[in-house]
Amino acid sequence: MTDFGGWYLPLRFTSELAEHRTVRQAAGLFDLSHMAQLDLSGARQAEALDYALLGKHSAMPVGRASYSMLLTSSGTVIDDLIVYRLAEDHYFIIANAANRQVVATELALRMADYGVSVKDQTLEHALIAVQGPNSLEILHAAGFDQASQLGYYRALKTTYQQSPAILARTGYTGENGYEIALPASQAVSLWRHLATVGASLGLVKCGLACRDTLRLEAGMPLYGHELDLETTPVEAGQEWLVRTDKGDYIGGAALAGATPTKHIVGLAGQGRRAGRAGSAVLAEGVPVGRVTSGALSPTLRYPIAMAFVHCPAPEPGTSLQVDIRGSLAQFRVVKLPFYTKEKR
Repeated sequence: MTDFGGWYLPLRFTSELAEHRTVRQAAGLFDLSHMAQLDLSGARQAEALDYALLGKHSAMPVGRASYSMLLTSSGTVIDDLIVYRLAEDHYFIIANAANRQVVATELALRMADYGVSVKDQTLEHALIAVQGPNSLEILHAAGFDQASQLGYYRALKTTYQQSPAILARTGYTGENGYEIALPASQAVSLWRHLATVGASLGLVKCGLACRDTLRLEAGMPLYGHELDLETTPVEAGQEWLVRTDKGDYIGGAALAGATPTKHIVGLAGQGRRAGRAGSAVLAEGVPVGRVTSGALSPTLRYPIAMAFVHCPAPEPGTSLQVDIRGSLAQFRVVKLPFYTKEKR
């Protein structure tokens, strides 16, 4: 167990490596109840979100989920989050645990003029995920027949034991999977139910450690590593989020006039030695950046890393070195993600 954003969470249940590989081959069960869950109310939610966040949330169809970011006025990242449109006039947001109070407070301030209120439901709600190729079959066995209706980044309102719940086809592993938000009073029951019906389908309980290596293989940024108050979405490789036709939003003007000074790249190494966050990245002996996340990939079986390097970003195939405890290891620049699976 470990402290994580003020919560006491399992780092692993058995073996990080075994849990990681089981998610890739069968399915993993994750307790994500530390994630911030924010519920919006008010007639002008869509308009308020367009102003408060990166992305055009007024254009989202009902039942859609969307990856987004909360930016400072200078265009840097306060947090990344997922927005769900559950009804024409009902949006729901999941943000990072460590930034829960900052995000809830900032959103409330930005939306006050639109008459939209933000209710922090984190302590009253739970969030449980099933991730992996067998996840749909497990959801069906657990009684969530609607799961097959959901395409990638879709969500719907449902129930579990007569309690309201949200079922979403989202996740942080690079696999097909589902996340279920529901009242905390039902969390233990759902966790045990999923573990029971999923046992014959290879489902295992998973901790934070394998979640981190899974998301790294999938090239997904992590706040505090690839995202922070010194980094813009463009510098973090998320330029696809920045829309030129969106209109006014906080941070938009700064992004329009900004020139990136760094860029995120993927690095693939040889041998077994992996660079870690903070390790220096060099080009022919000259420092050009730093590793933000790194590990020995359990799936690919070679070292991988994401790193910030000075602009202009080196092309895929470029040779770079990573300082690993005083000695230089050879890496080459590769396109992100390191691992991908088709999602329909």
